[in-house]
Amino acid sequence: MTASLLPDASPWRPPLRLHCAPVPVFQGGVEHGVPVVISRIFRDLAADQTGMLFVGDALLQVNGINVESATHEEVVHLLKNAGDEVTITVEYLREAPSFLKLPLGSPGPSSQPGSGASSPLFDSGLHLSGTSSNTAPSSPSSPVANEPKYEKRWLDALSLPLSMARVSRCRAGADTFRSSAIQVQALDGVSSGPLQFHTAQEHADWLRVVSANISELMLQNIKVANKCCSPCDQVVHMGWVSERLGGAGSSQTFRPRFLALKGLSLYVFVSPPVSTLDWVRAEKTYHLCEVLFKVHKLWLPDDCWAQASLSPGLQDPDGGDHAPFCFSVLVGHGGSHVFGVELGSELAAWELSFQRATFRAVQRTGSKTYACGGQGDTLRFTVDFALGFTCFDSKTKTVLWRFKFSQLKGSSDDGKARVKLLFQSLDTKQIEMKELEFQDLAAVLHCVHSFMAAKVASMDPAFMDTQSIAGRYMCSS
Repeated sequence: MTASLLPDASPWRPPLRLHCAPVPVFQGGVEHGVPVVISRIFRDLAADQTGMLFVGDALLQVNGINVESATHEEVVHLLKNAGDEVTITVEYLREAPSFLKLPLGSPGPSSQPGSGASSPLFDSGLHLSGTSSNTAPSSPSSPVANEPKYEKRWLDALSLPLSMARVSRCRAGADTFRSSAIQVQALDGVSSGPLQFHTAQEHADWLRVVSANISELMLQNIKVANKCCSPCDQVVHMGWVSERLGGAGSSQTFRPRFLALKGLSLYVFVSPPVSTLDWVRAEKTYHLCEVLFKVHKLWLPDDCWAQASLSPGLQDPDGGDHAPFCFSVLVGHGGSHVFGVELGSELAAWELSFQRATFRAVQRTGSKTYACGGQGDTLRFTVDFALGFTCFDSKTKTVLWRFKFSQLKGSSDDGKARVKLLFQSLDTKQIEMKELEFQDLAAVLHCVHSFMAAKVASMDPAFMDTQSIAGRYMCSS
């Protein structure tokens, strides 16, 4: 499935501030019956470096002054006297190609899906007789035959394959998100560039429709991948997210990452796995029994904040996230990843999928055993889906104590290595405290949480649905 992205969807762009001359070359004016239009952009200078100006853009304002009905001379005068900094507002003019004597619909090199070429709605590459060479005859708009010319022109339409594609309001490396624009990037790297919309409703509608198509195609990809996997190693869910870089209070950036829940593991990829060999190329791999999924703040219609508890270092996830739908994946040794998605439905899907994948991992794993210390002895601590908690001597294998999941009444830890577990005796009803020390306390606590949640879910599946924060958001919406 592909999407045709039309320039009409994003004709207007916010004001751009250019530092230092020269500004682009313009043609037209009210005396010609057309607006003043950009006819040439010089490579690597201020107008080009913005990445937002293109041949065929019409001027609307210069430093806040409306120039839609101005003459060419008046616009040139304004620009010459604007100083070292000028702010301009532009829009795409569909009639510009014919006015500038450019071939309509063939503004540059071919950009077919899968070509690997840069193919946004507008192409910022070299346009020299349909090639990207640095020396070639000039385009029809240049009278100089052998002058290399750098032009950035609008394309009438671009078709992007949506299978494994990514849609986002935030570019990789950006620290803010666009409230009225989206950007689609295909699997082969071809990008639509930022697509702006007139209204918030149009923006929301397009974001939802494109995301829905990508999700539907992702389900088909999952089915294909699972045909090559054993029943115990099936893909539960996968898709694109934006990972937040930088801690609280520091400069934050985002990078795209592809997550997959498969078998017993959570995979973090730089690019999607398209073959069975790609699964070994994951950037990070975590055992699902030892990770903890946490939803960040969500605004619910009953005028209250629903917030999952967060580990130290994540107290203010809402402050710098590029989107309102964020979640954390807490891993061993106190590590964590903060991911964002564009829609509440995506967050709800990830929350449900993490639950399903973790419960399956717990049932297939059966038990996890960790080395630990207690009162100077070398011990082993086992979390077992059927038996509960067992502690035994690592040398003699003698069982020191055993409790069911239902007997765990509380716990506390020092955030480093030591944990206190409070169990209630079935006979005396007295509380017994067991103190243990682990090398990776976070992994053990996550494992205990996963096993207990899976145990509850196996006995009362409806209970877990009531605990879903994202699910509550979707139902309220």
